[in-house]
Parts: sequence; structure tokens; C-alpha cells
Amino acid sequence: MNTFLVSARHEMLNTRRARTAHLLLFVFIGMVVASSVIGWVTNQTVTNVYEKVLADGLTTAPNPFTGVTPLYYARNAVIYVLLIGSLMAIVLGVQATLRDRKAATADLVLSRPTSSVTRLLGQFAGLGIVLAAVIGISFVTSWMIISLINGAPLGWGDTGRVAGFGVLSWMLLATFALLGMLTGLRSKQETTALLVPFVIWSAVAFVLPQIGTAARPVSLLNPVPALSSTGGYFDVLSAITGPLSVTEQFKRASSIILQDTTVTGDAAPSVVVLIAFLVVMVALVITTPRARMRSALHE
Repeated sequence: MNTFLVSARHEMLNTRRARTAHLLLFVFIGMVVASSVIGWVTNQTVTNVYEKVLADGLTTAPNPFTGVTPLYYARNAVIYVLLIGSLMAIVLGVQATLRDRKAATADLVLSRPTSSVTRLLGQFAGLGIVLAAVIGISFVTSWMIISLINGAPLGWGDTGRVAGFGVLSWMLLATFALLGMLTGLRSKQETTALLVPFVIWSAVAFVLPQIGTAARPVSLLNPVPALSSTGGYFDVLSAITGPLSVTEQFKRASSIILQDTTVTGDAAPSVVVLIAFLVVMVALVITTPRARMRSALHE
């Protein structure tokens, strides 16, 4: 069996044995599933209040949830993927490469005529399969709950949109998993390896969007991208920070795919940005020198 397949299988086994990874995986799955339930509860609460107000003759406006697409119940999952999912992916990525260095696994593997690129790609493939399985379980369960709420199975069109949202989620989580792998490879201390990607994630998810939009930090917790401020200064900043705010690009593409009427435009540019970030992170990880992979941690 070649190095790539062995590395992928080894990574999946190690992830399955890690208690921290289990906790994060269960929390992520639970929150994605809960997002559908929260949407349904909101619908029922608003509808009950509306019917009471309508019966009292206090309004003639239509029910705000009339004609709402079934995908409405999946929209809250966007923010859970961005927050909980991204942090989970970072931890998995850091653990993957730190584990190798602490146990001298990389030193043993690379002492043989084996390509370091193949080893790292194998590890990433193992993590990618784990992330795909988690996203698959979460979204299949969410699909079942939405179908139950809707009173009928989702059609092929809506099912395809949920699947497309799953693919976008995988790309985002894979990018942050690679960031974790990179800091696990490059850092001299375990604490630094965990801290640095969290700082970078915070900057990407909150600092960059705030600079380009002047939005309040709490508004960046919405599942839709923050609206950009207009004006000479903000136009320039938005043009610079917009493409770098990969989390905002993820929210934009996801909102369009899930048919959120508050977000308009084409999802293609945002998808291209997500793919570009993923490719760049893969390149940064696989170009790690063999000596760096075999280096010991300084605690």
C-alpha cells in the first residue's frame, strides 16, 4: 500500500481515537441540526403571534412566513459552519501534524525513500474524508428534519442546493484544517501552533470584514455577509479586504445557493475565491521542507 493511502488511513484512525476531536465533531453536528429546529421554532412562534394579531383585527398584512422556501431552515447553519466548524477544522489540522512531530512519526516515515508531498497530501486526504463525513452526517440529518417540518421530502432542486452548501462548507473547513496543519508544521511550540491559527481565523472572520464594511462585530455573526459602506475610503478598503475575507465570501455564496432573498448577485466569484484559498493553502502545506517536518518541538 502506497504512502498516500497509508497516511490517509492513519490520519482517519488517529482522528477517531482523539477525544477532543470527538467532542468538537459532536458539537458541530448538534449545532447544524439544531439550526433547522431553531428556524422551525421561529416560524411557529411568529405564525402563532401573527394569527392572534390577525384574529384581533390589528393587522391586514400577510404572514411574513408565507411562501418561505424550505431552505430557510438551513440558513442558520451558515454561521455554525463558520464558527464551530472552522475552529474544529483548525484543531484537527494542528493535531494531525503536531502528533507526527511529538511521536516522531514523520521522522520514521521520511527516513525511507518517501516523498514528503505524498505524506502531507495523504494526511490532508484523511482529514478531508473526516470533514466530509461530518458534513454529510450533519446535512443529511438536517435534510430529514427540514423534510419533516415541510411535510414532504425536499425536491431534487432543493436537495441539490443543500448538497452545494455542503461542498462550500467542506472547502471552507478544509482551508482552515490546512491552516492548522501548516502552523503545526512550522511552529516550535505546541501553544504557538494552536494560538496562531485562531488569531488568523479571528482576523479573517472579524477584523477584515469590519475594516471593509465598518460593520459592528456582532453583525458579523449573521449568516449573511455584512453590507459594505459606500464612499471613497470604504470603496478602496472594500476592494482590498473583500477578496481576502474568505468567511464573508463563504456567507455570500452560501446565502445565494440557499436562496436567501436578502443577498443578490452571482455566487461564482465567491466560489472562485474559496477555491483559490484552498489551493494556496495546499501549496503552502506541501512545500514544507522535510527538515521542518522532522524537527522536534521546543516545550
